[in-house]
Amino acid sequence: MPRSSVGGQASVGPDPRPILLAERRDPEGVRVIVSAYGLRDPDQADRNLNAMAGDPVQRRRLADILPMLMESISRTADPDQALNHWERMLGSVSRTHFLDYLRNWPRMLDLLCVIFGNSDALTFTLLRDPTLVYWLAEENVLSKPPAWKGMERALYQSIGHLTSKDAKLDALRRFRRREMLRIGVRDLLRVATVPETTGSLSDLACLLIHAAYEIVDADLKRQYGVPMHQDRRGRWVETRFTVIGMGKLGGHELNYSSDVDLLYIYESDDGETRVQGRRGTDTPAGVGISNEEYFEMLSRELTRVLTEPTREGHVFRVDLRLRAEGSVGQLARSLAGYQRYYCTRGQVWERLALLKASPVAGSPELGTAFVKAVRPFIFGVGNSSLNLAAVSVVLEEVRTVKDMIDGKMAGRGHEGRNVKLGTGGIREIEFFTQTLQVLAGKQIPAVVDKSTLGALERFSRWKLISDQEKDDLMVAYVFLRDVEHKLQMVHDLQTHSLPAEEQELQRCAIRMGYGTDDRTKAAELFLLDLRRYTTVVHRAFQSLFSEPKTSPVLQATLRAISKR
Repeated sequence: MPRSSVGGQASVGPDPRPILLAERRDPEGVRVIVSAYGLRDPDQADRNLNAMAGDPVQRRRLADILPMLMESISRTADPDQALNHWERMLGSVSRTHFLDYLRNWPRMLDLLCVIFGNSDALTFTLLRDPTLVYWLAEENVLSKPPAWKGMERALYQSIGHLTSKDAKLDALRRFRRREMLRIGVRDLLRVATVPETTGSLSDLACLLIHAAYEIVDADLKRQYGVPMHQDRRGRWVETRFTVIGMGKLGGHELNYSSDVDLLYIYESDDGETRVQGRRGTDTPAGVGISNEEYFEMLSRELTRVLTEPTREGHVFRVDLRLRAEGSVGQLARSLAGYQRYYCTRGQVWERLALLKASPVAGSPELGTAFVKAVRPFIFGVGNSSLNLAAVSVVLEEVRTVKDMIDGKMAGRGHEGRNVKLGTGGIREIEFFTQTLQVLAGKQIPAVVDKSTLGALERFSRWKLISDQEKDDLMVAYVFLRDVEHKLQMVHDLQTHSLPAEEQELQRCAIRMGYGTDDRTKAAELFLLDLRRYTTVVHRAFQSLFSEPKTSPVLQATLRAISKR
């Protein structure tokens, strides 16, 4: 699989400076020049360049950097769009100063071409706040992955001086935009691996969700008091609350346009909000609303502030359908309430989903208690043996869910185009790894890992799959996640399907690193690799779910269990 940078070297085209400096207009000459740099609409390119030029002094300065600019955009997925964005950028900054800056920092000129020609979403972040161009040039902003402590420190510095709830929440939205820019640019430059990108996105989401929770919780406490209950000794203590990340957030595998799957859990059904005594004792001085009402209100407001768009954008889209009773259930439940639900009404798909459950905000202690409490539901209780009848029940229920997905994909004609839900897609790897963990996790706890790549490593270590199968599936998973990222980073849309149009498919291949020398060939090679990887994934999925009695991986799992 190619790994060339989207800003790699290419052959030099004709001198483009006459477009700006020639004494006489030569429309045909302009078409020849811009077409050599991969622009499909020469007339629009001519209009872009002349609009970018400004006054005679600025025109000369633009001409000085134009050869490098044209070379750089020619190596991007969409040179025409890149030039459109250059016109917008030069119209939103001090043109003379900015052109001088680019002349002195050619690396930033090339970087902006990479952004403008590959991602509208990242470009609009820069157009909205051009000062971020200078931030990207700072040492270590792009050379190293964003560190948790550094992001946390910067986030709280950005909100520490603010007093109003709305101002703090808008600061979170601005921080998200900035950090998404950093993560996306590192991805485009291929200085970040796919696991680094998903890890950075997940860290950012956890930080922002926790900060939003603190802001909302503090505001509600001012209005209603502190939620409290009596502990086993009869003392009044604050009732803790936790936000559990599920799905890709819980597995630390978030993508660019993911919803964040959340559960809201509080410590005790009993108790109510109380205003603390003025002398610092734990004696309640006033009574407010019940804990159930407070935490339902907190969950509703937290969801609102995360999802609601303002002039600064939004924080994250939230999906709460994995909670008890799905979309009809109450937003928040107590720890005991969730335990009762899973004991009496939990389904197999919920067992798979809970494998990735991780505390992401609020009380980490309560979050850890929840993860520990649901383990018996995930892995089963009672007899430690695992027989084919029990295996068949799990496999059949998962297969039923997958059949429903397949039906939807076939109805849309996306079974071969959707890299997440289609044949051999990401979901098939996830079902494969999660099902094996549910089947073997009680007897072999060491095979349990919240991340897909981590689970495959553990399967290989315990001989559930061969080293070759592990390597093949890991490479396929990383490739498919990379494709998913390159689809979503263009417009920041939650899409997983390859474009049907040949030109857009070529652009996707270029973002994946297949080169720009022959765009048609790049798309062909990309599709060949895609089919190879989806074939590997679908073969593994079919061996487990369509042929369980003869499945080598299932037989290896049963043998490993029998040795425990």
